[in-house]
Order: sequence, then structure tokens, then C-alpha cells
Amino acid sequence: MARILLFHSMYGLRPAVLDAAEMLRSAGHEVYAPDLYDGRVVDEPEAGIEIKDEIGQEELLRRAVAAAAPHTDDGLVYAGLSLGGALAQNLALADTKARGLLLMHGTSDLPDDAATEIPVQLHVADPDTWEPVDWQNAWYLRMRRAGADVEVFRYRGAGHLFTDPDLPDYDPEAAERAWAIAMDFLADF
Repeated sequence: MARILLFHSMYGLRPAVLDAAEMLRSAGHEVYAPDLYDGRVVDEPEAGIEIKDEIGQEELLRRAVAAAAPHTDDGLVYAGLSLGGALAQNLALADTKARGLLLMHGTSDLPDDAATEIPVQLHVADPDTWEPVDWQNAWYLRMRRAGADVEVFRYRGAGHLFTDPDLPDYDPEAAERAWAIAMDFLADF
């Protein structure tokens, strides 16, 4: 059983995130899915960017750290969707007790001095306008250089947020495959 902190995308704590948390719970994991947007949920990327920019990156990171703080002593698996993946990655790399990192649809830049030995799994559309191939390749190399054990799964023809059935990016086959692989990954914790 893993303790998982699951961060939502720039669209907010949508039903797809809550469903993912419930799916993980039904597999025996303890899952926390904080709302970093204070209840705001949107359907359009422009609206999500507007909320993200209004709150600001530093404040989002502060909220993510506050959500993680009560649970870090037992070792968390950090997880996130798109923007949430970027937040999860930043927290995982700063948490010496982190056990793993599951990224769905998004990554973040790594500091030059990043160091970790946690297992990392990334699921991303191929191609993905928000995570271009050059970016993904550079991210992979930097994450490996940091010491992480990294797996990357690409989903040809899927949209960016292909796991959210209420968004145009949804790809049921890719979503099913991604969550099955992710569940196997999480079973090791």
C-alpha cells in the first residue's frame, strides 16, 4: 500500500481526479487529493491558465507543500496530472522521504543539483503540445542524471489530458492502458 498525494491539473479538482483517487483507494492505497484552487473547476485551458496565473506559481507550490506536510513522515508517492505533475515533481525532489513519483501528462524543469533515487513513471501524449518531445528527452536525461529510475510511456495520438473523460483530449484506450501501468507501478510500494 502506498500513501499517495495526487495533485490536479490546471483545470482544478475535476471529477476525473476524484475518480482517479477513488480508483487508487480501491486498490488499497491511501490517497490525498488536495484542492489547490479553492473549489474552482474549469473546462477550458484558457480559464485554467487564468486561475493558475492569478494564484501564482509560488503560492501554488506553497499550497502543495502545506498539503504534503502532514503526510511526509511516512514517505509519500507524489503524483499529479499536468500542472499537478510539475508540482508533484518539485515536492518529490525536495522530500528525502519520498518513495516515488507518478507523472500523468506533465513534468517540470529540474535544478542542476537535483539528486534522487526514487522510481519515476511518466505517462504523456505523443505528440503533446504542452510537453514537446525535445523537452521530454531533455527532462528524461536530467532526471536520469539526478539518479532517478525513470520509465516513460508515450501514447500516440492521444490528447494532452487523455485520462479525463470530460475533456476533448480524452482517449479511453490510452487512459485505460496508462492507469493499468500506473497501478502496477504503485503496487511496488
